[in-house]
Amino acid sequence: MKLNHLNLTVNDVDATRQFLETYFHMICVGSRGKSFAAMLDDQQFVLTLMKGKDVHYPATFHIGFPQDSRAKVDAINKRLKNDGYKVDAPIESHGYTFYVQAPGGFTIEVLAE
Repeated sequence: MKLNHLNLTVNDVDATRQFLETYFHMICVGSRGKSFAAMLDDQQFVLTLMKGKDVHYPATFHIGFPQDSRAKVDAINKRLKNDGYKVDAPIESHGYTFYVQAPGGFTIEVLAE
């Protein structure tokens, strides 16, 4: 069985879309103004973003972007840090990983096994 898509309700669709395009190479394949965007990754997974008010995900909620290597995890971490995002250095946990708060109100994990 294959997961086809996931919908996230976010505070700011545009900022979230730009963040996912910039740091995770997702592509916007459709949008409706500032209220909706459909994103694709390189595996054709569909992530839809819908505008909500006062979005609050549970503290442990996150989505993960696995990377091919520790070097890629380090590169994304450094780029986010250089661009002003608050990120801790990657650590060895259930892989080589770090978390970042994405615009829109949810957390992203970047990891390599």
